[in-house]
Amino acid sequence: MQSFELDKTDVSKLKDALNQDNEQLQIILSEYHASEIAILFENINIDDQERIINLLPVHIASEVISEMHEEAHPEDLLLQLESEKRTEIVAQLDYDDATDIISQLEDKEQKEILNDLDEDDATSIRNLLSYPEDSAGGLMNTEFIRINLNLTKKDAIDEIIHQSEEIEEFYTIFVVDDNQIFQGIVSLKDIIKAKGNVKITELVKAEVAWVSPYTDQEEVARLISQYNLTSIPVLADDMTLLGRITFDDVIDVLQDENTEDILKISGVSEDEELSGNWIEAVKSRLPWLVINLGTAFLASAVVRYFEPTLEKITVLSAYMTIIAGMGGNAATQALAVTVRRISLYDLSNQQAYRTVLKEFTVGLINGAATGLIVLLAALYFDSNPLLGLVIFMAMTGNLVIAGIAGAGIPLMLKRVGIDPAIASSIIITTFTDVFGFFLLLGLASRLLL
Repeated sequence: MQSFELDKTDVSKLKDALNQDNEQLQIILSEYHASEIAILFENINIDDQERIINLLPVHIASEVISEMHEEAHPEDLLLQLESEKRTEIVAQLDYDDATDIISQLEDKEQKEILNDLDEDDATSIRNLLSYPEDSAGGLMNTEFIRINLNLTKKDAIDEIIHQSEEIEEFYTIFVVDDNQIFQGIVSLKDIIKAKGNVKITELVKAEVAWVSPYTDQEEVARLISQYNLTSIPVLADDMTLLGRITFDDVIDVLQDENTEDILKISGVSEDEELSGNWIEAVKSRLPWLVINLGTAFLASAVVRYFEPTLEKITVLSAYMTIIAGMGGNAATQALAVTVRRISLYDLSNQQAYRTVLKEFTVGLINGAATGLIVLLAALYFDSNPLLGLVIFMAMTGNLVIAGIAGAGIPLMLKRVGIDPAIASSIIITTFTDVFGFFLLLGLASRLLL
């Protein structure tokens, strides 16, 4: 299947179909996959969404709702439906998808939906709702295939066939003992290839990665990526199986975490939705801009302190923006790389030291190279070798500071328990502006006056 790219033609086509009868609308909908309909839902109102969901077969309607982005608020659409239709759709959803959607509702609304489900489905979803949203428990699916390690090949295959009737997809078969204690995993391929009288205990792989229900979702993603797993078991303290997390769940986690980090580095709160309105954007961003304004006054204070120097050597003002801008860019580069390393690895003290040393070296070399270019520009435009030397030294020094700050500050914030992504950018901007101006104007005061 080719990837779907939303364009105006698809949106217009759907909106035209919504103006026709249900039969014609169904014909148009049949041309799209459930995930494509979920994308198209972002461009129509909730009443039209409800109409479409009511026209679709339950298994497709549930897939559409599960594929809707969180910011499209599938929970609101679910509430809009008649209770009978809503119950059919929720019952069709995987437990983890149902939990993700229902968790966005108020307690009263959650109870209303869960009370309409059969007892087994409701209990499974309630159990998942009890875990933090960003934990393995909040991510896991409680539907999985498990077999006893004492089963023979034939009995194991019969059991797998029986359990698979209730499970849409499975990648790994979990093995337990008579007390339901987790013993390891076995692949379907190994079972099929084994001799007829072999027992599962001879095929089980005991040394496997697993997580507790309270493991952070980023750690789950890291383990699945590190060990190239299709799924990872979630175990209780007594080593009994609670659920599984599959690689497709982790893809969503990685996308969300990457988006969150990008927003934080840009000084945007993670609470701001990408599709939110201007009021939400202002509420999210204004506090950080106010903090940034406060730090900008520090840089302004340095300039004020050297005001006599600027009055005598006015050309310095032209180079101040270059020094500050280059320092800010260099610091942002170092920050982006360091924050990404922190999110992927638990850096040891030695690794943290090497990270800062690397950025120091990069800053020194890049500072000297760009400083030399500005030195030559100063010689050409201002015919002042000493001015060129001052600018060269200021540029080199500021990019060294930018590298150290860009790598060192997020590492220090991480060490004291502060999110390095959201706090680092404002701090390093202050560092590069203050020290950039101080180096340029301070050196000029000493060497040019």
